[in-house]
Amino acid sequence: MAESIVKYGIIGVGMMGREHLINLYHLRTEGAVVVAIADPHLPSQQLALQLSNSFSWPLKVFSGHQELLDSGLCDVLVVSTPNMTHHRILMDIINHPKPHHVLVEKPLCTTVSHCKEVIHAARKRPDILVQVGLEYRYMPPVAKLIEIVKGGSIGHVRMIAIREHRFPFLVKVNNWNRFNVNSGGTLVEKCCHFFDLMRLFAGANPVRVMASGAIDVNHKDELYDGKVPDIIDNAYTIVEFDNGSRGMLDLCMFAEGSKNEQEISVVGDVGKGEAFVPENVVRFGARETGRDGVQTLKAEDQRIKYDGLHHGSSYLEHLNFLAAIRTKGEKAPPVDLQDGLISVAIGVAAQLSIEYGRFVTIEEVM
Repeated sequence: MAESIVKYGIIGVGMMGREHLINLYHLRTEGAVVVAIADPHLPSQQLALQLSNSFSWPLKVFSGHQELLDSGLCDVLVVSTPNMTHHRILMDIINHPKPHHVLVEKPLCTTVSHCKEVIHAARKRPDILVQVGLEYRYMPPVAKLIEIVKGGSIGHVRMIAIREHRFPFLVKVNNWNRFNVNSGGTLVEKCCHFFDLMRLFAGANPVRVMASGAIDVNHKDELYDGKVPDIIDNAYTIVEFDNGSRGMLDLCMFAEGSKNEQEISVVGDVGKGEAFVPENVVRFGARETGRDGVQTLKAEDQRIKYDGLHHGSSYLEHLNFLAAIRTKGEKAPPVDLQDGLISVAIGVAAQLSIEYGRFVTIEEVM
C-alpha cells in the first residue's frame, strides 16, 4: 500500500453514511479504511455491515457516537447523521481528549448560532481538521466551470443563476427530513450547496437575501404523529453580494421530467459559462464572438473511481480531505467551517425572507 493507513469511523450509516462507506472503500489504495460505525438504528447498522462484509472490512459497531469516540479506534470521523444532531455530535468530537479529524455532512448545523459555537470550539483545537460536506464544487462540470470563471475567461462576474429541478425529498429514518425544526428548512438542508457555489463563483460574501417559496405539491397528504410536513418544495431566491454581483436559485422538487437536475449559468462582463449535471457538459463563450463562438466541453475527472450518488464529487471530496489530513495541518481543509457557516446563513435568511415577505440581511441572521 502506497500510503500509511488512516482509520475512519462513520457516525450515522443511513443512506449517506453508507455512500461514504462505499467511497472510502474505493479509496483503500490511498490508505483509507473504515474500522467502526455508530448508529442507534438497527436496520441501518445491518445494511452497513452487509456492505462492509462484501468489502471484507470488519467493523466495530456502536449504538452511539460517544462510545465510538471513547474507543480510540479512529483517526477520522464522518458525521452523516440527521441535521439536527450535528451540533451536539460535533461539540462532543471537538471537546474529546483524543483528536479526531472530521468530515461533517452538510449543513454544518441547522442554525447560525450552532454553527458559530462549533467554529468557536474548533479554534481551540488546532490538532483537528474539520471539513464540511459541500461536495457539489467537485462535480466535474461544476469544477470545470469554476476553473473557467477563476481563469478570467468571462471577466468580472455579475450574475449567477442556478436551477435545480429534481425529485422530492427521499424518505429518511423516522422521516426526520419532513420538518423544518429537524432539517433547518429546505433552503438550508438542500440549498446550502448552491449558496456555497454562488459565493465561490462571485468571489464575495452575501449581503442580503430575498426569497419566495411554498409547499405546493409534495408531502401535503403525509401525516407523521398527527403533523403535516412543513418543508417547502419550490422557491426562488435572490442573493446580493458585497462586490455588486447577484445570484438567483430556482428550486423545484416536483420536476422529475427534467433532462438535467442542475443547470448553472455564470455571466461576466466579458462572457458567459454554463454547466449541466448530469449531462456533464460545460459551455462557455465571449460577448465578442457571440453564439457562433460558444465552445462545448465534456467534463470528466479521471481520478474518480466511483460515481455514486453525486457524480463522483463525494469521492473527490474524500480524496481532497485525505490529502489535507496527510499534511498534518500544513494544508487547510478545502471546504472549511466558515464556508459551512455562510452557506447556512444564506439559507436561514432565505427561509426568514419567505416568512417575513421582505429582504433579510445577512447581518440580521449573523
